[in-house]
Amino acid sequence: MNARTRCSALLGTLCLVASVAPSTASADEPGPPARQAAVTLTEVAEAQNPTAGAAGPGDTLWIAERGGTVRVLDGQGLSDPVLDISDETTTDGERGLLGIAFDETAAHFYVSYTDLEGTSTIDEFAVEDGAVQPDSRRTVLTQTQPYANHNGGGIAFGPDGHLYIALGDGGSGGDPHGNGQSLDTLLGKILRIDPGGGDPYAVPADNPFVDDPDARDEIWAYGLRNPWRFSFDKGTGDLLVGDVGQSDWEEIDWAPAGSTGGENYGWSSMEGTHPFRGGTEPANHVPPVHEYGRGGLGCSVTGGYVYRGEALPDLVGQYVFSDYCDGTIRTLRIEDGEVTGEGDLGVTAGEVISFAQDDAGELYVLNIGGAIQRIDPA
Repeated sequence: MNARTRCSALLGTLCLVASVAPSTASADEPGPPARQAAVTLTEVAEAQNPTAGAAGPGDTLWIAERGGTVRVLDGQGLSDPVLDISDETTTDGERGLLGIAFDETAAHFYVSYTDLEGTSTIDEFAVEDGAVQPDSRRTVLTQTQPYANHNGGGIAFGPDGHLYIALGDGGSGGDPHGNGQSLDTLLGKILRIDPGGGDPYAVPADNPFVDDPDARDEIWAYGLRNPWRFSFDKGTGDLLVGDVGQSDWEEIDWAPAGSTGGENYGWSSMEGTHPFRGGTEPANHVPPVHEYGRGGLGCSVTGGYVYRGEALPDLVGQYVFSDYCDGTIRTLRIEDGEVTGEGDLGVTAGEVISFAQDDAGELYVLNIGGAIQRIDPA
């Protein structure tokens, strides 16, 4: 029996002791190796526990640091903090400043963090001339968290202009409150809201559960344990989600750009394509497009992005992701919801906590220890 115990404070409770399992697997049969680009990792900055990044005004990349600060990365390096909420957030467990996003016109900036009580909080700031306006701050959404792990915290605007929010199942282990499959809670979900359409927000009329009196209107998709980084493909609009497993299986979930929402990714009845602790597969279960076991070095998937830059033509159209424990930069080629190729780029980046994508479609790898590295041609 093997045991994995290499963890940081942020993801410590995700790195559970795991028994031997096949080291890799797809939801169906593994595809042939994807054509791999020759790459290198170029360190462009050193941050203080970076957790997320977002393309900002003027060809900049804004970087969130777990303790509550936001810095701007440009050709001159990493700036002094342009926003500091460090006296309002806690970093115990898996908490902290966990996500940032701009709306489609970069007129507003959003932060996703856990406050001093551990409550997941989404705040909005106006942006003028590329600068955050602190006096414009308002709280858009809050969600009480029963435990200090599985907070999720990723946020992003979709191609439809709405704000998507990823929340974990509330924590502990094994989803003790059944939040993943419960539609009366925001936990274990991806939400979809219109922050500019109401006070504090509006629910889009075409959300999948707006006519269900037993479900929360904000829910877009459910059945997630700890969605650790999701993104929209800049080329197609498809949604891809990395969902951290309990003890055996890590998974990548996929939804097409034309989805009307309502996908049930199975947790906690399922872990990947496998019944969890005697669970029964839901009739509407949407299985992952890819899964891998913990028999190798992996222990906690880190979702990434489909590459849409120009520097690496052989990488265009491939989904780039990693694992916090093994740090290998991995790839999937996905066509019509099926993996047609998989591989890795032959580079490792340590404890990969997140990825970031700039306006040009180039990708950056964030290591919780501080390194921000760009994926460049070798």
